[in-house]
Amino acid sequence: MADDSTVDLKLDQAHSARMYDYYLGGTTNFPADREAAGKALAAFPSLLATARINRRFMRRSTRFLAQQGMTQFFDIGTGIPTSPNLHEVAQEVTPSSRVVYTDNDPIVLAHARALLHSHADGHTAYAHADATDPAGLLATPEISDTLDFTRPIALSLNALLHFITDDLVDGGAHGIVEHLKAALPKGSTLTITHVTPDFDPEGIARLTGAYRAAGTPGQARSQADIARLFDGWDLLDPGLVPSQRWRPDLEDQAENVTDAEAACYAGIARKP
Repeated sequence: MADDSTVDLKLDQAHSARMYDYYLGGTTNFPADREAAGKALAAFPSLLATARINRRFMRRSTRFLAQQGMTQFFDIGTGIPTSPNLHEVAQEVTPSSRVVYTDNDPIVLAHARALLHSHADGHTAYAHADATDPAGLLATPEISDTLDFTRPIALSLNALLHFITDDLVDGGAHGIVEHLKAALPKGSTLTITHVTPDFDPEGIARLTGAYRAAGTPGQARSQADIARLFDGWDLLDPGLVPSQRWRPDLEDQAENVTDAEAACYAGIARKP
């Protein structure tokens, strides 16, 4: 890997990970990210709630999987670290859990190295890799050095696949997911959250347009299209549902978030 000092951080271009950090109230974002995020919020005013709901789902789903005995976690499209991070949730349940994060933003890499500290009994690693090249991603040493692919792995693709359009790579998002699923052993799980136009098609069309104008293509998908990503695996209860309805905590229930505000489906499936 090249020395970090030689990497062009492209701070003059908005990046989806840094825009998401802005929505969550983080500080690792720059003028281009904030300008693009402002336009996205103007297009879809519920976006702050959407991001917060998605983050809560990450915590609930990780805790659920850890409580079900999963001890290996593979998170693709990590974004800027925002505590509590996935490894903190997992290792709170099982301190020996092993976690690998991946993202393609060099700023995420720098912050991950500084902030993602594992519990002493477990292990946390970060791989700078691109989800649109799943073969290259899986060959990254940090992944093979941290995860045992003979034992079940919990793969997370949270708020990632809507940035992979069908014309971006062969097979689109579905092809990438199938490649990743094939690499995982029996008993592994797949967690997905994905933006949908099902509840507010006009609002999501405006949002997708705002991201496209900022240089980030996007493709919202219907429930049926997202369900195809789980083909061949067994969806766990309650199935593929709006993200705030997936095993909500009392705090989530008290907010009375609408499906249109959540704007995402969420689900977890297990490899038979």
